[in-house]
Amino acid sequence: MAVLESRGFLTGFATLVLFTGLAGDAWRNSISWYGFGVVVAIIVATAILILVRHRAVVTLANVPWPLVAFLALATLSIAWSFYPGASALGVLSQFVTTIPALAVGLLLSGRELLRALGRALRIILWLSILFELVVAFIVRAPVLPVWATAADRLDPPLMLFWSRNLLLEGDKIQGIVGNSALLAMVGLIALIVFSVEVAARSVGRVTGTVSILLAVAIIALTRSATIYAGIVGVAVFLAAILLMRRASTPRARSATYAVIVAAAAAVTALSLVFQSQLLQLVGKSDNLTGRSGIWDTVIALAQQRPAFGWGWVSFWPPWVEPFNNLIIRNGVMQLHAHNAWLDVWLQLGIVGLIVFGALVITTLVRSWLMATDRVVSFPGSPGTFSAVSLLAPLLLTALLVQSLAESRLLVEGCYMLLVILATSSKVAMLGRR
Repeated sequence: MAVLESRGFLTGFATLVLFTGLAGDAWRNSISWYGFGVVVAIIVATAILILVRHRAVVTLANVPWPLVAFLALATLSIAWSFYPGASALGVLSQFVTTIPALAVGLLLSGRELLRALGRALRIILWLSILFELVVAFIVRAPVLPVWATAADRLDPPLMLFWSRNLLLEGDKIQGIVGNSALLAMVGLIALIVFSVEVAARSVGRVTGTVSILLAVAIIALTRSATIYAGIVGVAVFLAAILLMRRASTPRARSATYAVIVAAAAAVTALSLVFQSQLLQLVGKSDNLTGRSGIWDTVIALAQQRPAFGWGWVSFWPPWVEPFNNLIIRNGVMQLHAHNAWLDVWLQLGIVGLIVFGALVITTLVRSWLMATDRVVSFPGSPGTFSAVSLLAPLLLTALLVQSLAESRLLVEGCYMLLVILATSSKVAMLGRR
């Protein structure tokens, strides 16, 4: 049990948790769903042991109340769910994802979390490049996951392939995560993490430079319009933080807040006015690659149960009503709303939106305050700003931009990051107080 208290073990465990959350398909496509289940069982069991060993830290005071409320509401939704069996599975999956994330968020410091994230992301990105090179030069054909059945192999849809062997054709690669959009998001997260590592001087200059170039290369090879929007959003939010850090008096801070709010309103207005031109610039049609039609269908369904929703399931189970054959694009059944907020409304109603919104907003506010307040080492000192404190608000910005076009914020790695950032920011805020 003493091993569970080792900082090195905890950081290594966090690396495994983050790798599995962000690249779950790497496990599923290589060692099957059964093998993935074994890996998940080991991670959850270890997380429970860690939480029990550190039970003095694991208190309700350290866990964000909106997170508790969200999990409670999802669990209670089984009672009114249109598909109670599927909701029970969805709630179980949510807790399985939450428990390891809680262990990481409660017990790792900011620098340890940065180190674990950096390691996990380097492994994912380097393995993705190596995987695509092997497919391109050795296999020389698209690759299906090991769990694909004989029927799947007869005429597989494009979205089923683990890799479509597109590296040499200049098209979007999928990497070990098996999805170009998800790999692009991992690339954006990596760009943020590697940049913060360089700013915090937690890695060498060569390692940091190579890592940043690797993240940029992954983003270029996936070419996701959502990620381009995410880069802009992260850059704007970073500029706002740096502006606030330069405001040294209450009056200057108030003026800076006014400038930030006015600039945000102006950018939003211009984006709405020139929406078509901006979409054309990133190679997207006005219907956002079919997403607008998906959103219309989801909104119509959510309006039938607007207050408490149809019941929590996270990703849609394709074997139950109303999700079976609800939306099919290019021969592939869609398993989420391509918008996290619409998915929450659909599954938990307006009440769920309020609770989940509270989780996101409180986390963002705490992260903003931690990033814009000086750390005072001793009374009377002017204090300094921490480079590591930039990690949480910038990652949250990227996750929020993605949540407008994908539902990943509710599942696996992106949900894990939300839980980790919500928990670690609360622990850090309580510690600072």
